[in-house]
Amino acid sequence: VGALAGDVLLFTKRIGTGVVSTALKRGMASADHVRAAEESMLTLNKAACEAMLEFTVHACTDVTGFSLLGHSREMALASGVTLEIDPHAVQFLPGALEYARAGATPTGTRNNRDFVSSCVEGASEFDDLLYDPQTSGGLLIALPEEDASALISKFPAAYRIGRVVARSGKPLRIL
Repeated sequence: VGALAGDVLLFTKRIGTGVVSTALKRGMASADHVRAAEESMLTLNKAACEAMLEFTVHACTDVTGFSLLGHSREMALASGVTLEIDPHAVQFLPGALEYARAGATPTGTRNNRDFVSSCVEGASEFDDLLYDPQTSGGLLIALPEEDASALISKFPAAYRIGRVVARSGKPLRIL
């Protein structure tokens, strides 16, 4: 089917594994932040997938090395819609924001930005994390409002990050 205008966008994990890993390589990361990133990377998407399959899902992709915005771009293009993403709704791993602000961004962040940015309208203070390559990232899910609310009740790690609208302008819009 593909993502449909009116769908809600849910995400199932926090992002920032690339930034935390880079901070670790540079000797900047705290042990607690590294542990949280490792735990996220070791958590499979199986439970999220099983919960999701009970609902009407129009589109889904895992978010990996191409970043949240890179995988969102693919979903938007394949579905012929625009995905509106609220960067303030995206949840980050502990320490990820401070490490990104300190410049601990992996090379993949720049590569992702170079590849995706022509499809993005708007920007935010969180761009380094929105373009951050993820290792074992979460699922990006597009589904109707009523199913989104029910999925969040069934799988509380899922949270809203935006919505799907009819294609207007670029495939991605940062609110």
